[in-house]
Amino acid sequence: MVVIRGLESLKKKYRDVVLTIGNFDGVHRGHQKIFRNVVERARALNGTAMAITFDPHPAHVLAPERGSRMLTTFDAKARLLDFFGIDIVLCINFTKEFASTAPDDFIRDVIRDKIAAREVIVGHNYAFGKGKEGSTDLLRRRGKKYGFVVKVVRYARSFGHIVSSSRIRSLLNKGRVCEASRLLGRPYMIEGHVIKGAGRGGSLLNVPTANIATKNELIPKEGVYAVKVGYKGRILDGAANIGRNPTFGNAQISYEIHIFDFSEDIRSEDIRVYFIDRIRDEETFPDISTLKEAIMGDISRARDILKTKKYPKLI
Repeated sequence: MVVIRGLESLKKKYRDVVLTIGNFDGVHRGHQKIFRNVVERARALNGTAMAITFDPHPAHVLAPERGSRMLTTFDAKARLLDFFGIDIVLCINFTKEFASTAPDDFIRDVIRDKIAAREVIVGHNYAFGKGKEGSTDLLRRRGKKYGFVVKVVRYARSFGHIVSSSRIRSLLNKGRVCEASRLLGRPYMIEGHVIKGAGRGGSLLNVPTANIATKNELIPKEGVYAVKVGYKGRILDGAANIGRNPTFGNAQISYEIHIFDFSEDIRSEDIRVYFIDRIRDEETFPDISTLKEAIMGDISRARDILKTKKYPKLI
């Protein structure tokens, strides 16, 4: 897959482009439904499956006061788009100036002139241009004028709910990672760089942990989770604690991962943490002995979950 940063960096015309456009935050099952349509049509035409997306997310530019937290970093989103068969990702730098682009100008200047799309496939709720004035109906009308076909893909549903990024955010904020994984079509994942922690896991509790710093904006609700850990092409079992370690009176939130039956020094390495199931809320314990007993129970519970629970494929 090729990633092109900025409209100005798109220097060539690609063959028979089947285009989709969106933020695709989370790359959830609804987005995947669109990508399947795009890739299917591109392969039928012996053409190019292309996705336009935006960085930063428009919400960060137009409504920063809302504090919206994104499900995926741009790098993770690009990796997932590649996994689902997209050939070209064109990432447009989203600014207030770009947000003021009239829908007709975007269709003419970008879709027709810059990309020369043959087909455009978008989601049912797609809106674009200044004030989101551009609709799928407008896109269809202009497609007839400029010579490209428009297809609108209906929502994906799961257990009676429309699959959406906002619903997934809500579930993760409540710690409901199993339900979120069903909407995503994979376990929710964060990426982290292993950093030096307080050292209590190994020295006091005899449960060494990898403390991570992450660029991910949305972390599931504080608590203890059964997790899978991706490290240098391996998938390992573990348990994660997200929280402030209240037994020790910490004020700052930390992300600690205990990898089972693992003794390698991975400080300064990068890992992926896949949330499989939630075990419990974070608690304050009266002493270290009680805390250690609870941790041993968490590890046992996590091992059972990872051995017996069915969950979507890791991506």
